[in-house]
Amino acid sequence: MPISTRKEVAKLAGVSEATVSRVLNGVGPIREETRRKVLEAAERLSYHPSAIARSFARRRSGNIGVVLPHVPKVHLFSTYYFSEVLSGIGEAVREAGYDLLLLFRAIDETPDYPLYYQTQKIDGCLLLGTMDTAREREALDRLAEQDLPFCLVNQHFYGKPYPSVDADHIRGAASAVRHLLELGVRRVAFVNGPAAYSSSGERLRGYRQALTEAGITFDPGLVLEGNYSRTSGVRAGNELLRRRGGYDAVFAANDRMAIGVMQAFKAAGVEAGRELPIAGYDDSDASRLSDPPLTTVKVPFYEMGRLAAERVIRRLSGDGAREETTGESRLLLPTELIVRQSTSNWGG
Repeated sequence: MPISTRKEVAKLAGVSEATVSRVLNGVGPIREETRRKVLEAAERLSYHPSAIARSFARRRSGNIGVVLPHVPKVHLFSTYYFSEVLSGIGEAVREAGYDLLLLFRAIDETPDYPLYYQTQKIDGCLLLGTMDTAREREALDRLAEQDLPFCLVNQHFYGKPYPSVDADHIRGAASAVRHLLELGVRRVAFVNGPAAYSSSGERLRGYRQALTEAGITFDPGLVLEGNYSRTSGVRAGNELLRRRGGYDAVFAANDRMAIGVMQAFKAAGVEAGRELPIAGYDDSDASRLSDPPLTTVKVPFYEMGRLAAERVIRRLSGDGAREETTGESRLLLPTELIVRQSTSNWGG
């Protein structure tokens, strides 16, 4: 006999999946009529909730976990993105009276997120640096099926309603490219990040959108891929130097790669900002200190971390169930174009 799911119980009882979870785990106030419908539906379908979910409802560790990728020789905490997101998470966790537990996993290993809950290491989970792979989707499906509180930060998975807090990278990238086109350039080279990150795909969509609006045909030959590191930006910059004359502006998907491009240009005697406009993305501290200061797109990473933690904490208190079941699983924050000398000095 096929194993019944919580979704089937919810459909038969005429309630949400979150309500089924609360009834079967004994969490929160539930109307007696609703409780009876759920229990009858579960009995008819022979549905039994997972042991992990039941034990989670009864026991707490007091920890909110943050899962981070472990990349050898990469100092995550010194990067603007991770430091800002973690600062926002830490603030929300502290205010709610929880402790923060950092959990590292190798990017090539198969994650077992429910195990963190089963062993009572954490009560809720925030995931940073996740990549869209079949293995990752399978792991996240297990979290969702067991109704364990979690939230993705700066990543979402198309076709999956995983809870996430993200930024509007399509509009952000489009605003940067429009700004470059308004300077009078026509061929904008784009240094993007790995396709496994949803933000990379959305920045590419924003780049293409701005070109289309300006009546410019997309040229895939003008798109290079880095890995969001400064070193990969230097490599991209050296490749662009070999193609000199095939483009008249550069947009990079983060500030570190943009600065790497500028360093490669400077070493070759090309004055970025004056001879060639260049824009980055993130509005990191380094963008203000680069030479020249970098035009970029401000992303509210601190707010993303804080709001993601608050969502998980609301789930733990029983107040966040509705947003997980009404198509509101992805929270999208606005971005802002910041113009500095790397574009404003062009042609001067």
